[in-house]
Amino acid sequence: MQQDKQPDYHPVVFRDRAAGYAFLTRSTATSDRTIDWDDGETYPVVDVEISSESHPFYTGKARTVDTEGRVAQFEKRYGKGSQDQAPGGGDAA
Repeated sequence: MQQDKQPDYHPVVFRDRAAGYAFLTRSTATSDRTIDWDDGETYPVVDVEISSESHPFYTGKARTVDTEGRVAQFEKRYGKGSQDQAPGGGDAA
């Protein structure tokens, strides 16, 4: 591999501000801000909107959908359906 064509791969801290969670990993991401980590070193820090600590899928805090309410809303908007009609879409003769 040509060394001058590879991106700079270095330690970076990713911080989830909503969950108050941060983790140290290696990345090509850069930042002007830095943070003092537990090991006494200073690393660039990248703030993220969501991580595994705050994502509903990983935390189990996913929003439940009220299916009964959705069905009732559909029936209210479009009627009960084709229960009143004969098969084939026309009136029974």
